[in-house]
Amino acid sequence: MYLTDRSTPPDADTGTARGRGPARKVAPVVLVLGTVSLITDISSEMVTAVLPLYLVTRLGFSPLGFGTLDGVYNGVSALVQLTGGHLADRVRNHKLMAGLGYGLSALCKPLLLLASSVGTLGTVLALERTGKGLRTAPRDAMISLSTPSANQGRAFGVHRAMDTTGAMLGPLAAFLILRTAADGYDAVFGVSACVAVLGVLVLVLFVPGRRRGAPGAKEHRPPVGVREALALLRLPRLRALAGCAALLGLTTVSDAFVYLLLQRRAGIGDEWFTLLPLGTAAVFLLLAVPLGALADRIGRRTVFLAGHAGLLTAYALLLWTPSTPALPLLVLALHGSFYAATDGVLPAALADVVPEQLRATGLAVVGTSQALARFCCSLAFGAAWTVWGDGPALAGSAVGLLCCAAVAGMVLRPTGGER
Repeated sequence: MYLTDRSTPPDADTGTARGRGPARKVAPVVLVLGTVSLITDISSEMVTAVLPLYLVTRLGFSPLGFGTLDGVYNGVSALVQLTGGHLADRVRNHKLMAGLGYGLSALCKPLLLLASSVGTLGTVLALERTGKGLRTAPRDAMISLSTPSANQGRAFGVHRAMDTTGAMLGPLAAFLILRTAADGYDAVFGVSACVAVLGVLVLVLFVPGRRRGAPGAKEHRPPVGVREALALLRLPRLRALAGCAALLGLTTVSDAFVYLLLQRRAGIGDEWFTLLPLGTAAVFLLLAVPLGALADRIGRRTVFLAGHAGLLTAYALLLWTPSTPALPLLVLALHGSFYAATDGVLPAALADVVPEQLRATGLAVVGTSQALARFCCSLAFGAAWTVWGDGPALAGSAVGLLCCAAVAGMVLRPTGGER
């Protein structure tokens, strides 16, 4: 079976799941949200691609200092993700909360031009990630609520593929700007801000507003309260998903550190560094939909754990494989496969667990546990790199990932009639 229970909550909208033909197609809202994510990811990944070099080489940050800011960049969203998810369910307007999140992130992009110290950079990045935290759960809830349960993996795979197209174009745009602009970093931040505004406009103009349910009592349900949200923690499968996401996140090294390690091992020049995320994104794009559909067929647990096995193999290659022309290709292929097998599969696994009126909150619970764990991993990895070096730090993460994956495999083990 999946990472989730076979049973479906009474309030879940599953009528279309029994249909054929058109019911198997991706809903229009998924495609529109994918377009918004594509545009926004071009903006975000332009910054992400140059940030490690900008901080380490231009501003002279130590690995510990970079790890702290990287942890802020990837972890602060976790602190507000629960708030964004709960408020979206409470006001019953997922588009409103997603729009606020996208707007805040766009507003922060120009402020990077003014930040030059740890304090100011940390503040700007924290605000930018606050926007991401506000938008993620409501956006994924819109995808989940518009898709039959049996096709959740496919729908999230399509969205992630479109999102990843932006993740490919972003580093490429940053690379071209750095090659042509006199003051490349400032130009990257400025163009990123303009693209982010375009993404907000597409969301406002083309994403449907308040979701209309069936006529009757469901239209007049009282607002979702904190007590109802807390009651989600009583669901055994939700607790298992959140716990395993956190456990595995504690040993998932930040993308930026993976690219820095790969640059050192393979001797890649600084001018080519911004293209490394492009390799990960290309593999993610190719595999997101096939692996999402595969997870719907053979079980999300299997695909999810296989993705972490691929990440562990990438760590092993970085630790023990001699520098060869094939090393970057292999590591980036495994890195992209990891995201294709996990990023959309994890929220898809919640479709049969969380009632639709609490869908954004349930997605936020799991997403928050994972993001907080990765925040801690960034801090710990940066500290370990500073004290002991990059090799021992990565070896520790690899051993931890192996142990945590084994525990997750047992916790998420199918029972009864599950596959």
